[in-house]
Amino acid sequence: MQKRLALSFPEEVLEHVFSFIQTDKDRNSVSLVCKSWYEIERWCRRKVFVGNCYAVGPATVIRRFPEVRSVELKGKPHFADFNLVPDGWGAYVHPWIDAMSTAYMWLEEIRLKRMVVTDECLEHIAKSFKNFKVLVLSSCEGFSTDGLAAIASNCRNLRELDLRESDVEDVSGHWLSHFPDSYTSLVSLNISCLSSEVSFSALERLVSRCPNLMSLRLNRSVPLERLATLLQRAPQLIELGTGAYTAEVRPDVFSSLSGAFAGCKGLKSLSGFWDVDPAYLPAMYSACSRLTTLNLSYATVQSSDLVKLLSQCPKLQRLWVLDYIEDAGLEALASSCKDLQELRVFPSEPFVMEPNVSLTEQGLVCVSEGCPKLESVLYFCHQMTNAALITIARNRPNLTRFRLCIIEPKTPDYMTLQPLDVGFGAIAEHCKELRRLSLSGLLTDKVFEYIGTYAKKLEMLSVAFAGDSDLGLHHVLSGCDSLRKLEIRDCPFGDKVLLANAPKLETMRSLWMSSCSVSFGACKLLGLKMPRLNVEVIDERGPPDSRPDSCPVERVYIYRTVAGPRFDMPGFVWNMDEDSSMRFSRQIVT
Repeated sequence: MQKRLALSFPEEVLEHVFSFIQTDKDRNSVSLVCKSWYEIERWCRRKVFVGNCYAVGPATVIRRFPEVRSVELKGKPHFADFNLVPDGWGAYVHPWIDAMSTAYMWLEEIRLKRMVVTDECLEHIAKSFKNFKVLVLSSCEGFSTDGLAAIASNCRNLRELDLRESDVEDVSGHWLSHFPDSYTSLVSLNISCLSSEVSFSALERLVSRCPNLMSLRLNRSVPLERLATLLQRAPQLIELGTGAYTAEVRPDVFSSLSGAFAGCKGLKSLSGFWDVDPAYLPAMYSACSRLTTLNLSYATVQSSDLVKLLSQCPKLQRLWVLDYIEDAGLEALASSCKDLQELRVFPSEPFVMEPNVSLTEQGLVCVSEGCPKLESVLYFCHQMTNAALITIARNRPNLTRFRLCIIEPKTPDYMTLQPLDVGFGAIAEHCKELRRLSLSGLLTDKVFEYIGTYAKKLEMLSVAFAGDSDLGLHHVLSGCDSLRKLEIRDCPFGDKVLLANAPKLETMRSLWMSSCSVSFGACKLLGLKMPRLNVEVIDERGPPDSRPDSCPVERVYIYRTVAGPRFDMPGFVWNMDEDSSMRFSRQIVT
């Protein structure tokens, strides 16, 4: 029936229909219907997402989709954000840029995350793609402002330049002046990660001549007294990330800033405020009634001032904030912001919380009761109870992401001193649409049994300092049908469960294990047993085959691939492919 249906439509009609199918999963499903649909989808695919740059080679992607206009790549494992991936591990983008520069001459967008990007790569991009429009470098490294200057000089149609959370070497603050005077196409600019001073005159000229600029995120070198000038030249902004607020309150600065915010009638997203003086906060009140996003994750605003600010934001949907908000601020959030969908509360110091900050499980319970649209939570705290987690789960069964980080590992329910198994089990049981979950606190194998039983749509799980035995991991691998990414650190899971569930690993994107009980011998056997997996041992103590097979490895990164072992492994990474496994086995026998 599907084949007859496929043949009944002209290719042009099917191409038009396929253009409305946006998700990668749905596009992949379409290509499996029949050979003709495969070919049509192949030629009309314009966007490609590669979740692991080593899972497939650029040549394969180019052969499969010859008319791509947008490429998104991810490199290092997610735990790189927690400094668990050693420097020099890999994720170099230059092979992809080299291949695409000859095959995708009309490429318009490149979006990279956790990859190593050099100035030479940026220069290659700038000179190779004549209609290039979007460059997003998220948590990337290896490049400097010289590379950005090449992009500014050559990409005359650039619409978006986003450097979010990247590590950029600031060679010169004048790279913005490389945008030609005739350049007017900029729609989005994010330079918030830059540490040095930028040329304000060049920035002001750039903002003034780009009438379609909708998103502007500045770094902390842009002082408060200059912000009003930029806002007056771009009142059409929808998203704004401010620079540093000064400590001294000046009436003239307050007045000009207040007038500038009042003129931004379309502003919906606000972030920034390093070293903010609370006396300046009322200057933005005129824009708060329209805000849907507020990111104060770098702002040392105290709870009392946050309460006043949040009361001005009835349409707020996303809030990122430091623990200074305290329970009182979260109670105010629950009362004022009924449309809230996402809440992230970060520690004011990494993995440390101020002892005088009153942030407990009660603040999150209040938000779960007062915000019926809440779907995503990231919450750092010192204490939690099973009762609170059960209440949150029952209040918000619509949660799709729940990440809880209790600062001290293996912290029990502080009221009963029991493990938090039942509480997290309630999250897994009641939140039927749960896609992402991070666990913390004192947890036994029982919590993994709950997750394996109930979390059927879970796609990403992060675990640390949890579990009693291999049985815990077995529950997850055998029960979570939709699991794609699994991150584990400092858990007692070992060889038996890894080898017993080897076929499951081929259905996932990746598994990361560090400081667990996985031996080098098991990694070799897994590499031999599952040739479609790259089993990479990461061990900075030297060649793992120089120690007994039973010796635990520091880290192992396992991922599905059609490209085979990669060729850019540093000296502390070993791939357990079939050849190496056989070679090591022969050495041991000899």
